[in-house]
Amino acid sequence: MKWRVILELAPETNDWAIWCLDLPGCVSCGETQAEALENIQEAIALYLEPSPINLQSGATTCEVTV
Repeated sequence: MKWRVILELAPETNDWAIWCLDLPGCVSCGETQAEALENIQEAIALYLEPSPINLQSGATTCEVTV
């Protein structure tokens, strides 16, 4: 799957900042453009990894439409 990312040089650190527009809070960085791109790939994979939901006894799940 392809994701759009923004890559820019951070002048205060001289590192490359990178974030995924479609995944709020999914950000990373690197000393080089290539490193930043590798790091955001890992960040996106972790962002999309499902996390287990532990419900207490009697809890129910519902869906809502907004």
